[in-house]
Amino acid sequence: MDGRGAVEAALFSSPEKVNVEQIAERTGIPVDDVKVALRDLKKEYDERESAIMIAKIGNEYKMMLKPEYSEVTGKFAKAELTGGMMRTLSTIAYNQPVLQSELFNARGVRTYDDVRALVEMGFVSAKRVGQTKELTTTKKFSEYFGIGSTRKEDIKKWIESQAKNIGNER
Repeated sequence: MDGRGAVEAALFSSPEKVNVEQIAERTGIPVDDVKVALRDLKKEYDERESAIMIAKIGNEYKMMLKPEYSEVTGKFAKAELTGGMMRTLSTIAYNQPVLQSELFNARGVRTYDDVRALVEMGFVSAKRVGQTKELTTTKKFSEYFGIGSTRKEDIKKWIESQAKNIGNER
């Protein structure tokens, strides 16, 4: 197995940002080789003007779509929601409108990444209110989950009915 290819595969398959040590540990490739592979891959993706990029965020890396292509992919790809994103989204939907600062207090630091992704996916709108943002669900949220209404009361009832259904399955 090619080490560079393994690093690329790790980035491609990871739904979360990963650091050099995580890649090295999970692939069995030495840390220095992972660093070289990441540098080379990032340069390669930048030079070929691909729609895909390897972003370095702090000391972590993520393979992702360049923002200018998100409108195109939204017409083809079904959004992938992680468990954490689903919990954040359901909290927003049930309590909307909710301030991001309140959500942070309830859900923790990952909230910011989840909210950013949910806004990018079009499930949540964020309106600046002072130092924080007011979060609400969008029409796309209601359509995606087949709710049939964008009224917050109807969404809250739908969430409650889904929770009951889950409880009845156990």
